[in-house]
Amino acid sequence: MSEPLKVAIAGLGTVGAGVIKILNDNADVLSKRCGRSIQVVAVSARNRNQDRGVSLDDFAWYDDATEMVVAKDVDVVLELIGGSDGIAKALCEKAIANGKHVVTANKALIAHHGSALGAAAETKNVALSYEAAVAGGIPIIKAMREGLAANGIKRVYGILNGTCNYILTAMRETGREFEDVLKEAQELGYAEADPSFDVDGVDAAHKLAILASVAFGRKVDFDSVNVEGIRHVSFQDIQFATELGYRIKLLGIATETANGIEQRVHPCMVPLSASIAAVEDVFNAVVVDGDFVDTTMYEGRGAGEGPTASAVVADLVDIARGNLVPAFGIPTSDLMDSVPASMAGHRGAYYVRLMVVDKPGVFAEIATILQDNSVSMESVIQRGRSPGEAVPVVLTLHDTTEAAMLKTLETIGQLQTVLEPPRMIRIESL
Repeated sequence: MSEPLKVAIAGLGTVGAGVIKILNDNADVLSKRCGRSIQVVAVSARNRNQDRGVSLDDFAWYDDATEMVVAKDVDVVLELIGGSDGIAKALCEKAIANGKHVVTANKALIAHHGSALGAAAETKNVALSYEAAVAGGIPIIKAMREGLAANGIKRVYGILNGTCNYILTAMRETGREFEDVLKEAQELGYAEADPSFDVDGVDAAHKLAILASVAFGRKVDFDSVNVEGIRHVSFQDIQFATELGYRIKLLGIATETANGIEQRVHPCMVPLSASIAAVEDVFNAVVVDGDFVDTTMYEGRGAGEGPTASAVVADLVDIARGNLVPAFGIPTSDLMDSVPASMAGHRGAYYVRLMVVDKPGVFAEIATILQDNSVSMESVIQRGRSPGEAVPVVLTLHDTTEAAMLKTLETIGQLQTVLEPPRMIRIESL
C-alpha cells in the first residue's frame, strides 16, 4: 500500500470535527477505496481546549494555521475556517504556493476568489477541491464536472439554502409568518443569530455562482448574480400559491441565453407537479439540464456535520487516488469571462399581490396601467367584499419582461387606492 495521505485541518468546528470522525470510523473502508490511508497529522483552531467530541492527542497543534502549510509532512490542507477573505484566503494561497493540495467547504471564498485560486493550483499541479461548498452532502460538483462531462449544460437551478427552505415549509404547514418561523429556525440551529446571508439570498448566490462556472465554463462571477431574499413572502402569498397550483421556493437559477449568462436568486412559484416542489424542510436539491442526458435532479441534506464532512472526505479520497481534475471542469486558462445577461430583459410570468381599497373603479385603474405597459393578465383573485376597507387582490400575468413588470408595479404602487407596495413573485414553469 502507498504512503498515507497526510492532512492538516484549519478550523475545528462542526465540519472539522466531523471529518476527523469519518476518518476514524471509516478508516478501513477508506484505505481499501484509496489504496492508501488518510491520516490527520496537524490541526489548528481558535480554542485548543474546547471539547469537540474527538481526540486531538495524536495531531500536531498550530496556533497559527498558516504555519501548517510549510510542514514537510503535510500533503493536503483543509480550510474549514470560512469567510471570503482574511485568514481563509491567505491560508489557501500559501498552501498552494507551497505545493499543498487544498480542500475547502468555503463557498464565499470560491465564489469571490475561485478562479484565481484555481489558476494558482493548476500552476503548482495541486488540487483545489470544494465539493462541500455547494449543497452539503449532494455530490453536485463531481456530478457536473465528471458525471455529466459529455453534456453541454444549458441550465442549472435548485434549492441551495436549507434555512430558507425550512422557513417556507414551516410557514405553509403552520400558518405562521416569516419572523416567527425565523426565530424558531434560530432556536433549532438552522439559522444563525444574524440570518442575513441565508434569508437575503447571499448564501444561495455564492453557491449559484460556483455552479454557473462549472456548468458554462465561465469564470466565477458572483457580482453578476441578481439576489432577492424571502423576507417579503407572507403566509397569504403561500396560501394563494397553493390555490393557484404552486409552491413557493427560494431558487438559484443559472441559464445560458443568447444575451449572456443569467444568474438569479429569488423566491419562485413552481408548479406542484415539479419534482423540486416536493423538496421540503432543510433539504437541498439541484436540477441540471444537459443536451444529451436531458434533466437530472440531485437531492439531499445541504448542511450539517455529517453531510458536509462527507463531501470534504470525498475530495480527500479523490486526491488520495491521484484523481486531479481542474477545479471548474476545464483548465482555468480556458474559462471565458462571464458575460452577464441583464435582468431587465428576463422574460417570465409573474404573481402580484396588492392590498387595495375596495371601491368602484380600482380594478379599472389597474387594468389600464397593465395595458399601457403591454402586460397581459392571466387571472385575478379577490376574496370577499369590504366596501371602503383594504382587501387583497392577486393577479397572475403572462410572460413579459422584467423591465415592463417593474415599471408596471411602480406605477400601480403610486395609486392612492393601493395601500402597500405591490408584492411580486416570479412564476417558473420548469
